[in-house]
Formats: sequence, structure tokens, C-alpha cells
Amino acid sequence: MSIVESSPSILNGALVFSDTRVPIRNLFDYIVAGDTVKDFLEDFPTVSFEQVRHLLQSAEVAIENTTAA
Repeated sequence: MSIVESSPSILNGALVFSDTRVPIRNLFDYIVAGDTVKDFLEDFPTVSFEQVRHLLQSAEVAIENTTAA
């Protein structure tokens, strides 16, 4: 299962949650603003908790790999 996708025909190729038109950027904007994942999911019901969980875990691994190098 792909977590994100990008297509020139969807938001000019911005990364979005798969099978939605919700940009990944929106999740990080919510988090930076101090909102919760629950708030995000309530505002974007086409995104599943599992998609958010997988994305955040992937981001964590990427950060860990970057800092370990």
C-alpha cells in the first residue's frame, strides 16, 4: 500500500495521501500549529489514521537515518 502519491493532474503534482486530494503538507502544518492528529483526521475524513501513522513512522525513520549519518 502506497501512503503518498504525486500526479501532475492532482494539485500540480504535490504529494498527497493516496486516493485523496489532501496534501501531505497539510498534516505537517497542523502539527506545527499545535493541532492534533485527531483534529487533522476530523477535518480531512478521506485520510485514514493508518495513512497518517505510516507517514509519521516513515518520517521518523528518515530523520533517524539522517542524524545517524
